[in-house]
Amino acid sequence: MIMSSSSCLRVFLLLHALIRSLLRCCLTYRTLDTSNSFAKSLVMGIALACNVGGMTSPISSPQNIFAIERMSMDGDPPSWLSWFAVSLPVSCVCVLMCWGFILLVYQPWRQVQDVRPLKPNTDPLNWTQVYVIVVSLATVVLWCCNSMLQPFTGEMGIIAVLPLVAFFGFGVLKKDDFSIFPWTVVMLAMGGLALGEAVKSSGLLQAIAQSITEVTAGLEQYTMLLIFCLLVLFCTTFISHTVGAMVILPIVQRVGEDLPGGHPKLLVMAAALMCSGAMGLPVSGFPNMNAVALEDHLGLPYVQTVDFLKVGVPGSLMAYGVIVTLGYMLMLLVRL
Repeated sequence: MIMSSSSCLRVFLLLHALIRSLLRCCLTYRTLDTSNSFAKSLVMGIALACNVGGMTSPISSPQNIFAIERMSMDGDPPSWLSWFAVSLPVSCVCVLMCWGFILLVYQPWRQVQDVRPLKPNTDPLNWTQVYVIVVSLATVVLWCCNSMLQPFTGEMGIIAVLPLVAFFGFGVLKKDDFSIFPWTVVMLAMGGLALGEAVKSSGLLQAIAQSITEVTAGLEQYTMLLIFCLLVLFCTTFISHTVGAMVILPIVQRVGEDLPGGHPKLLVMAAALMCSGAMGLPVSGFPNMNAVALEDHLGLPYVQTVDFLKVGVPGSLMAYGVIVTLGYMLMLLVRL
């Protein structure tokens, strides 16, 4: 589990480094200042889309990996196709709703009529780039086939070792690249693992689950879904999505197992999707932290807390509505 989370985080951090570089290229002080509505809408749009993108696959975020582990404890893990059948429609609808709301709030066309395209790269692919593409695609294919390969490979983290060996072992990445990884963020995630294990081993998790079971006794499954998703939304708005998932998902699973008719996997997946849908504050996940840290050449931030309150909070509520309606119906269709 630790290996799976760390490998996922490395990919996650690399993607955000790329996004930060792209923003710094596009939002230069020569064209846009920090008060420009187009600049704000672009930064907020990327941040919210990254949050929603954390829903899409079982390995697209640490909370999804943790959810898959909880859903696999009965020896029958959900397939990637089942996850995609739920997550892709839900995430697409969420992104479209966030996009429309950002346009409504910022109205970027009032200040920027058009955007000059970046100069296309006309250089042909070299062998190093081809090698990276082949290794990356092979890794994704192996991840997709993990349920069939699990007797031979074990955890998904074992497969994640292959690109590390392929890139560092053959000189594509150097030791300096390894050194500049933001290990503080990785340690934060691993601290979340320790926190979740402490809550479990101390007996606090069992006590909380027992209390919630007693309070919610007699409630229907859909009512429980509404309550848990709202609880996850509130908690993961103020704390890391990963930490929230590690603390809350075992409780959700435990309570789901005691419900008439079962369906603990449905509740766990809905709660995991809701973790990624919580994006109301700058501390609500790594994409928001990166967005609020983005500054111009004068050290002025492009977005502030008020921008997340105006856009992120409504976006979180829209994601909640999509998950408990469309997501719930799709999860029933795939028989979770």
